[in-house]
Amino acid sequence: MAIWAVKRARARPYRVMAMLVVITAVASALLDNVTTVLLIAPVTLLVCERLALPAAPFLMAEVFASDIGGTATLVGDPPNIIIASRAGLTFNDFIIHLAPASAVLIVVLLLLCRVMFRRSFVYDEERAAEIMALEEREAIRDPRLLVQGLVVLALVVAGFVLHPVLHYEPGIVALLGAGLLVAISTAEAGEVLGEVEWPTLAFFAGLFIMIGGLIDTGVVDEVSGALADAIGTNELGGSMIMLSASAALSGVVDNIPYVATMAPITAELVENMGGAPDHVMWWALALGADLGGNATAIGASANVVVLGIAERNRQPISFWQFTRYGLVVTAVTVALSLGYVWLRYFALS
Repeated sequence: MAIWAVKRARARPYRVMAMLVVITAVASALLDNVTTVLLIAPVTLLVCERLALPAAPFLMAEVFASDIGGTATLVGDPPNIIIASRAGLTFNDFIIHLAPASAVLIVVLLLLCRVMFRRSFVYDEERAAEIMALEEREAIRDPRLLVQGLVVLALVVAGFVLHPVLHYEPGIVALLGAGLLVAISTAEAGEVLGEVEWPTLAFFAGLFIMIGGLIDTGVVDEVSGALADAIGTNELGGSMIMLSASAALSGVVDNIPYVATMAPITAELVENMGGAPDHVMWWALALGADLGGNATAIGASANVVVLGIAERNRQPISFWQFTRYGLVVTAVTVALSLGYVWLRYFALS
């Protein structure tokens, strides 16, 4: 897809970036952010090498796109999965409430990239001709597995969308899809299980145990009580504070443990406000945590992964180089999200 995008863009640097950003955003809505950047980043490095372009702006733009695109769906970003499980939200709820904002923010990101990285868009006609000669189909090593994977992916997404009818939780649907793909493909179960990110699962298990301990010892009740007293029943003020504070904190602390800690507190606030499961406070938390992850190199897992890939390929991106651009993207997208929340849930409700 990346090679196809470059050829469709006629190897013009900004058009290439725009195509890669859109592809990354769409893929991140259906796949985990880390998976998306692991797929896109190596090809991006190849393309930039062929076009004699600095890879850092393209990789950073893709990270920003993955975090923004992942905001759109339940499975796009791990914090959304945590919020959904705590609030009882469905895949369709995220599509309805957050996908419109995500789509607008991707357009804004493209405009920001045009300004922020304008010095990197140098067109080399000879190198462009070389990359136009690449054959994108050669990148597909196993066409049969590709078809099988796409069919199963379509079934899994259908299962997410049909949750109100089927009543299967997203986790069950995903596991059924994984089992089906192992059953119909030639992949060995042991090989597949070896690729599972067990350290990440262990991290989540330990994290949730610690959050459960904070709940049982009364720490979460204490914090939520203080927040409830400060916010009261002011939904507008509460949602603005939640979105802004979540964005600020998620830039410093990885957004996964932050949301895991805030989810029970938000549930308490929503209950005090007598709100429905799809209360505005949940969407404020999701937008703040997902978009705030773009602020620094440690704000989201995808950021760390891409910086590692860049370092290994001798295209290093420093913490401050990433943060310099990340803060701009975060400030603009969070400001627009504040306007989105006010317009949709208060001005037009």
